[in-house]
Amino acid sequence: MARVMGLDVGDKTIGVAASDLMGWTAQGIETIQRIGIKKDLRRLEELVEEYEVHKFVVGLPKNMNGTVGPQGEKTLEFVERLKKRFPKVEVVMWDERLTTVAAERALIQADVSRKKRKEVIDKMAAVYILQGYLDSISK
Repeated sequence: MARVMGLDVGDKTIGVAASDLMGWTAQGIETIQRIGIKKDLRRLEELVEEYEVHKFVVGLPKNMNGTVGPQGEKTLEFVERLKKRFPKVEVVMWDERLTTVAAERALIQADVSRKKRKEVIDKMAAVYILQGYLDSISK
């Protein structure tokens, strides 16, 4: 059985999470520091092979009124590159409104320092995106 990979795509980083083999839970993998699209995709390719990924769930940042703003447009451009690089891997867009807020809140409650939160927030957001998707398909 293959895994599902969750991505929280930002300008400076990409948070990465992967499902367990059963597709029940999401675990944070890493935060990719963005250097350039080719290197970003190369690192994702290594992770796709390592985790035997068959599907991406990419967080789509939307405005609170449901429209797609500038960050959402950047994410959609990234997804086009992702689809070209991984033609056999399905890509699902997932409304990520408030995932970063939820991740930040969880880290604050866990008494994680501000510096440490900055290092893991995107990976945590990817976990929230992926877990939301996994929960929606298991119902």
